[in-house]
Amino acid sequence: MKNLVLIVSILLISSNINAQKKEKTYKVLASCGTCNFDMNSETGCALAIQYGGKKYWVDGSAINDHGDEHAADGLCEKIRKAEVKGSFNEQRFSTTSFVLIPEKKKKKKK
Repeated sequence: MKNLVLIVSILLISSNINAQKKEKTYKVLASCGTCNFDMNSETGCALAIQYGGKKYWVDGSAINDHGDEHAADGLCEKIRKAEVKGSFNEQRFSTTSFVLIPEKKKKKKK
């Protein structure tokens, strides 16, 4: 009986740990919060996302981690789509994964 209780306990704990490891992926808009999302920052240009109509500063990834922010396709110049994982807390998003979705190239008309 003790062995059965031990085995059931181990199975419950291991399934609980696996459930906690799975993070939800969010599809968001990403850009410079100062330049494109009208957010106030004391440090200037910084990475931000927009999700569900709300704007969040990002912790765990910086704007220059995703290329030159002032290039033609940079985050100070454009609002880009991204897939992120992490957690929301007040006006901040703590990211464990931040991937910009590649832009589709437009075909030239002949």
